[in-house]
Amino acid sequence: MTDRSAPPEPGPDPSVLAVERDGHTATVFLDRPEKRNAMGMPFFSELPVVMAKLGSDDQTRAVVIAANGPAFSVGLDLAALASIGQDESPDSGTDTSQAALARRTHAQVVALQSSISAVADCPKPVLAAIHGWCIGGGVDLASACDIRLCSADAVFSVRETRMAMVADLGSLQRLPDLVAYGYLAELAFTGKDIDADRAEKMGLVNKVLPDRESALAAARQMAAEISENSPLAVQGAKAVLAEARRARVEAGLRFVAAWNAGRLHSDDLREAVTAFFERRPPTFSGS
Repeated sequence: MTDRSAPPEPGPDPSVLAVERDGHTATVFLDRPEKRNAMGMPFFSELPVVMAKLGSDDQTRAVVIAANGPAFSVGLDLAALASIGQDESPDSGTDTSQAALARRTHAQVVALQSSISAVADCPKPVLAAIHGWCIGGGVDLASACDIRLCSADAVFSVRETRMAMVADLGSLQRLPDLVAYGYLAELAFTGKDIDADRAEKMGLVNKVLPDRESALAAARQMAAEISENSPLAVQGAKAVLAEARRARVEAGLRFVAAWNAGRLHSDDLREAVTAFFERRPPTFSGS
């Protein structure tokens, strides 16, 4: 994409991604199993770096994204959510006006978008092997991949509305190429969970496999099959497919970043986070 802020700089945190190579296939594992691969700032820092390296590596012809632990990803880490719009500089004279908060929020949302878009923009085909929970940001990541396989225990949810948010990292822009509008509206408006079988019927995933191991094996097998073809032709096919939807996706990402810049820090969001920690249903006021 052409209108992006730089992704967050990598920090001193332990790596949350692990890469394995087998022939021309690289497998990138989300590797924060103790947190069910919740996406914090280290994830958003590392992902574009890893994808850029694989994208420029001539020995890599296909990439599989999978996850260690019991879940693919439960989405954005609440600590990362709380930091959006905040000024982390040591300057005590931080501008706390609503306008300044909106500017910081917009810049940070665009930066997070760029991290997920690094997957879609990778010149090599990217396949997702999904198991367990795939919620919120997990769906953003999966929708940025070219092909999605999942295990029978996979559960998908575009859950942001249940957290008083509008999904802003790519699901609402990329899923229209995968599922019919009515299905997407149902997922986005209700925030409901759907199982693997329904996800396959909707077109969200290409195939359902019995378990995590078989989903990963099937994704790697398909990646190996892709790698047997001319890399120039395969990457050309991906570039042509991407160009057909590029303008619409970019416009959608810009729009939602601007929307959330002015509305993300709402009373409803604070209520959603409070209710989550208090383990009770939220009561939304619409403000």
